[in-house]
Amino acid sequence: MGATPGDVTAPEEVDRIVDTAARSMGGLDAVALCVGSILLKPAHLTTNDEWAFTLNVNLNAAFYVTRACARAMQSAGGSVVLVSTCAARIGLPNHEAIAAAKAGVEGLARAAAATYSSRGIRFNVVAPGLVDTPLSARITANEASRKASQAMHPLGRIGTPDDVASAIAWLMDPEQSWVTGQVLGVDGGLASLKGR
Repeated sequence: MGATPGDVTAPEEVDRIVDTAARSMGGLDAVALCVGSILLKPAHLTTNDEWAFTLNVNLNAAFYVTRACARAMQSAGGSVVLVSTCAARIGLPNHEAIAAAKAGVEGLARAAAATYSSRGIRFNVVAPGLVDTPLSARITANEASRKASQAMHPLGRIGTPDDVASAIAWLMDPEQSWVTGQVLGVDGGLASLKGR
């Protein structure tokens, strides 16, 4: 199967993508939803459009993918991994919208894990800190901002896409068949350790 483009904020598109993948591969056993946004604004400066966009890209998309995968994996089980943020676990200034949306993703995954465990469908979440991607370039391209971000993480660096991808691959692996309903922090210790 080649790439199937689509909009994960449109429920009918998500259904089409998941159905196409399941048909072309003879079933679906693992899905990772790696979408997100970064809005660094306090609540009083966040517009209604920014709030709606943040919820749509993060929480609505996660719900649509969860629903489509639960339908597609009913008979054979499988693994679904969603992406949150460490900001859903620890209070970070100016993260109100994204923290709320991603906390919703974590709650969604736990509830889906409970609902579909009897069918062998596992739902888990990775919660990264700041990762060096095109999405975070506005933060990481500025040297002072990059150094401040590195210093926030107890391991002294920001994450790489490989850091997050390897955690997702681990959660999707059938060998982890007893892991469900979990939020795995992949954040250099940011959400759970006191910085230096």
